[in-house]
Amino acid sequence: MSAARRAARRGRDRKAEIIAPPPGRDRFAPGDRPRVAVAGGGIAGLAAATLLAERGAHVTLYEREESLGGRLAGRRVRLSDGSRVTMSRGFHAFFRQYYNLRGLLRRTDPGLDRLRPLPDYPLRHSGGLTDSFARVPRTPPLSALGFVALSPTFGWRDLAAMDARAALPLLDVRVPDVYRRFDDMSATAFLEGVRFPEAAHHLAFEVFSRSFFADPRALSAAELLLMFHIYFLGSAEGLLFDVPTEPFPQALWEPLGDYLHRLGADIRTDTPVREVRPDGDGRVRVRTDGTWDDHDAAVLALDPGALRALVAASPELGTTAWRDDVGALATAPPFLVSRLWLDRPVRADRPGFLGTSGYDGLDNVSVLDRYEGEAARWAARTGGSVVELHAYAVPDGQEPAAVRHRLVDALRRVYPETREARITDELHEWRADCPFFPVGSHARRPPVRTPHPNVTLAGDAIRCDLPVALMERAATTGFLAAGALLADRGVRGQVLWTVPRAGRSAALRALGGLGRLGRR
Repeated sequence: MSAARRAARRGRDRKAEIIAPPPGRDRFAPGDRPRVAVAGGGIAGLAAATLLAERGAHVTLYEREESLGGRLAGRRVRLSDGSRVTMSRGFHAFFRQYYNLRGLLRRTDPGLDRLRPLPDYPLRHSGGLTDSFARVPRTPPLSALGFVALSPTFGWRDLAAMDARAALPLLDVRVPDVYRRFDDMSATAFLEGVRFPEAAHHLAFEVFSRSFFADPRALSAAELLLMFHIYFLGSAEGLLFDVPTEPFPQALWEPLGDYLHRLGADIRTDTPVREVRPDGDGRVRVRTDGTWDDHDAAVLALDPGALRALVAASPELGTTAWRDDVGALATAPPFLVSRLWLDRPVRADRPGFLGTSGYDGLDNVSVLDRYEGEAARWAARTGGSVVELHAYAVPDGQEPAAVRHRLVDALRRVYPETREARITDELHEWRADCPFFPVGSHARRPPVRTPHPNVTLAGDAIRCDLPVALMERAATTGFLAAGALLADRGVRGQVLWTVPRAGRSAALRALGGLGRLGRR
């Protein structure tokens, strides 16, 4: 096995925590198999459906789109030269801390051979400074010290100028305590209170705040602290990550769909769920377009907008307070993904992924032919390159066409060699369906359990008292949602892994405790 493949398989910090499910039977008896509906075929729904089907339940997976994957789905298109390619909603990083997501993928790829590591995650500011993580140690506190030693934007003088007492909470982030203490302030307010150096603000915003597709001035500081803990100060897995070797459908979701079929699951794509109606006898009725299906339980694994709409259309679902909390789930501002097929290559030393700041709304640039097989084959055949541009949290009132033009102009500033390149094809995704976690919203975020014991929720918008975020929160809540239904029926759920749920060492926890004394 190559060094790259070994890196993609590497994981499991020695201080990572194991969360065992309640004890129970290994699986349902043949005559005792419940019928369970799973609404949503994204990561959360696939995790829930997989665990339920493995334990012997009759699973029906409903997905409104034509393919699985949710926000990581893809669609086949034909380029002007006749090439068949896959368009998706953009780059996603599969961090080594994503233990439960990677566990889901191992169902069809035990060695994670369909992932490959990117050697670096450089971040460039328009002022000329660039940060890199390639040489930063993985284990805290050496990771923080190594970053300071190597970073041009965050030096020892900056470290000395920070408000050390205000920064102490970063050393001992605990879930859910971090929400009680910091959900009432914004990410920007926290960084300003810490006196985080201005030159390094883009680091925190690009790696953490912008990962939530949100303006950090509106994002809860608790989510920012949680991200610092998961990716930097609480985990020894580091900030480097893996990416799929082929487009998402081929590398991830089609194999998992085949696996579910072999387990006997009924996968119904292009089939949105319109209403969910719990009956008095404990069963759950699910309405699609013109059809009612009877089930014993249901997992609702939907994005915030779809969940709000489904609950609004299901008057018998939940209590008034619970329905109000679901209705309060926020959706992040729109984002744009532009994929460009260029008639010439970008410079050979350009990284596969580059985070950017100060470039008129451009948040990152991916050179897909550096790591994705489909793009690499097109580039080798044509002599061109495939470049993808992202703009997160686009402000209100901006037209998609205007944003697209600004991103292309910014690309030409970031990679000047593209100024002479002709765009032979371009595809765009303009979406607004990611969860948003504004200041003060955590207390109303609905948990996995609902007022109905036979209905559970899953997804990256759902409350989870474990240190997980983004795709890993989706996978984890999917397993938890299925596990809750299984536990009620005496069947064992999924063993979960997380980064440590508190600071990594007694000394760091003691220092972090000083910060708790200052903010209660």
